[in-house]
Amino acid sequence: MSQPAAKRNPIRRAFGTLVRLLLLAALLGVALWLDAQRQLDTPLAIEAPLNFEIAPGSSLPRVINEARARGLFASTRQAYYLAAQARIDGLASAIKAGEYALEPGLKPRDLLALWVSGKTVLHELQLIEGWRFADALKRVRAAPTLSHSLPAELDAAGVMAALGRPDQAPEGRLFPDTYRYTRGMSDVAFLRNALAAQDRVLAEEWAQRAPNLPYDAPEQALVMASIIEKETGIAAERPQIAGVFVRRLQLGMRLQTDPTVIYGIGEAYDGNIRSRDLITDTPYNTYTRDGLPPTPICLPGREAIHAALHPAEGDALYFVARGDGGHQFSATLAEHNLAVKRYQLGGGAPK
Repeated sequence: MSQPAAKRNPIRRAFGTLVRLLLLAALLGVALWLDAQRQLDTPLAIEAPLNFEIAPGSSLPRVINEARARGLFASTRQAYYLAAQARIDGLASAIKAGEYALEPGLKPRDLLALWVSGKTVLHELQLIEGWRFADALKRVRAAPTLSHSLPAELDAAGVMAALGRPDQAPEGRLFPDTYRYTRGMSDVAFLRNALAAQDRVLAEEWAQRAPNLPYDAPEQALVMASIIEKETGIAAERPQIAGVFVRRLQLGMRLQTDPTVIYGIGEAYDGNIRSRDLITDTPYNTYTRDGLPPTPICLPGREAIHAALHPAEGDALYFVARGDGGHQFSATLAEHNLAVKRYQLGGGAPK
């Protein structure tokens, strides 16, 4: 009798089994791949904008586990597929630490691209023109997104020493601007950036200054700019104010500006300047002392620095507040006294 075909061809039988297994594996692979693509293109379970932070040194598994713990994935498979895709693409070790803004509709593959891009959230902190150093330091110390290393009891001089400027007076040395930074930046680094910005602006403006100014160094221009900053908030008036003060210095006249007196009074200032304040001598009282004060009296912005170095021409030597935010400028003391009567002493508006 002849043997059955299967028994006669064991190799063929084994080969057929192998083919069937390979086809099954291929089908399963395709199904798995299709499922992975669907999951990677399915939006994450993010219903409202949120921030997600990756700590320095975090591994991909740790980051994905943290994302799962926060409920970011629409399914468990999304997390597994994302980890696998990162390894296939060679990106498992390319994710960058930082704080990331996640929006509704974000897909897992987009999330991975975001983590690799390093496009982290930038926070903002504004230092205002006319603030004192103490005001700026208070704002920095209160910023929750900065890392704080400066002791709370450290005074302004101590802070400057910590910033590497132990011999520099702090007032006026920070550039007033809106600064953007990543979460965790140190307070020291932030303040150093503000110091460097003021150095840069002052150097740029000094290099383009008008001729024949009564300053021996850029620091004197910074002092003048701080006075201008406190005297007016009207941009068009800054060069005029600068012109008055520059002419006074050139003529040997005292500046006689109230903001310097207020700065000299310090914490005792209660909102009013009295006659005795004008005759009480301090290093900052420009009614009792010649020339510029020893340091700036606030944080001057670029516009005030520019005005100090480009004063308006003219003959005005006096000015008085009109009560509407602007000032009345006068060339003679007689004109000034009349303006004071009109605007400060209730003499009525000018005709």
